[in-house]
Amino acid sequence: MKDFMDKDFLLETETAKHLFHDYAENLPLVDYHCHIPPKDVYEDVRFDNLAEVWLGGENPDGSYFGDHYKWRLMRSNGISEKEITGDADNKVRIRKFAEALELAIGNPMYHWSNLELHKFFGVEEPLTPENADRIYDLCAEKLRNDPNMSVRGLIRQSNVAFIGTTDDPIDTLEWHKKIAEDPTISVKVCPSFRPDKAINITKPGFADYIRKLEAVTGKEIKCARCVCEALTDRLEYFASLGCRASDHGLDYVPFREYTMQEAGAAFKKAMAGEALTLEEAEKYQTAILMHLGKEYHRLGIAMQLHYSCKRNNNARMFAKMGPDTGFDMIAQNSCSGSIADFLSALDATGECPKTILYSLNPADNELLGSLIGCFQSDEIPGKIQQGSGWWFNDTKSGMEAQMTSLANLGILGNFVGMLTDSRSFLSYPRHDYFRRILCNLVGKWVENGEYPNNEASLKKIIEGICYYNAARYFGIK
Repeated sequence: MKDFMDKDFLLETETAKHLFHDYAENLPLVDYHCHIPPKDVYEDVRFDNLAEVWLGGENPDGSYFGDHYKWRLMRSNGISEKEITGDADNKVRIRKFAEALELAIGNPMYHWSNLELHKFFGVEEPLTPENADRIYDLCAEKLRNDPNMSVRGLIRQSNVAFIGTTDDPIDTLEWHKKIAEDPTISVKVCPSFRPDKAINITKPGFADYIRKLEAVTGKEIKCARCVCEALTDRLEYFASLGCRASDHGLDYVPFREYTMQEAGAAFKKAMAGEALTLEEAEKYQTAILMHLGKEYHRLGIAMQLHYSCKRNNNARMFAKMGPDTGFDMIAQNSCSGSIADFLSALDATGECPKTILYSLNPADNELLGSLIGCFQSDEIPGKIQQGSGWWFNDTKSGMEAQMTSLANLGILGNFVGMLTDSRSFLSYPRHDYFRRILCNLVGKWVENGEYPNNEASLKKIIEGICYYNAARYFGIK
């Protein structure tokens, strides 16, 4: 029997151990998609205790911050919301989390949490209800007093080369500017463009958001073309601060033939508070997405499309806590044809940008694997990517399934690899988890005689997926 989470954790063959320890383990991280606040990086924030950094709580404005993966786990164990996101004693909250974690065999959260304790706090034993108070005290002492446990210290310890945050077009990006001007910050932190609110024409708050976009750009927005111009204005500002990627969190990817006049008519109806038909809404959305796709290509910005999530399913808790608090689920959206039509329309004019496609539904793995092969080009190897196992799919089996599917239908060796998609500065061991799963998968293929034991080729594949492909794809020097 292997020891729990030893140095060869998840590595089942000698080849896997060699690939991980000699090639993958010590490479820098490219965290090209996350949700950490750049303000905390600039201010080099320190956390007071493990509950604060893991579970978070309520902000002064009534919104919530923290790791909703952990919140979901605790809710599944029947723990009260007061002890999850509320004002219960922080040591009690960690004890309650430990009660849930102990039962979560097979859940990646069990591995992630213990990897974080091991990596940052030197805790060798797994977290349990019995040792939770002692581990809480040990972590609190280190968080408060160890100079390497501030936000920047955690980033340095994790060997992070690049962080791509997620930012709204109306954001001032003041913290990104301050970070770029501070020579003491070694990691590159750049904004990513998230224009969902300007695209979601049928969702509440659309008109209010357009007024905010007007205020930021100083331009009156009267039509769909005006929205395009305002978004270009903001995108160029983002690009001036190093933006490498956009991100679109869509229920599904729409595509309809449209004219700008039709898109403008839909826009005017929405601004007047009138209901839109599905066709009207999708014509507006397609117009905006097409414009942005072309602008991304012009500026060398990668387009990320995330879809097939049904969000905020618990109406009572959404009313209380708002979005992104752990009440989302996998959806089934058959939009493969519209994604293909969208990329084809961009490709027709030579303006298809680098694109990464993520579906929250793992049933779409083969669909995406076959789709990306239709739009590759000589601009860059792997120009169109199937993104890593996202959200509910960044499990051991989910990542294995995504990489196996990608290998079956494309070129795994051009894959840009893992992203944290996290709001926590302790989440970087998820890259270690991914790298171990990758090396174990490749190691099995080699030892089964399915790929030759060619050192140069294996080194190129593993180092590429872990670091160099993403560095090339996102232009990180």
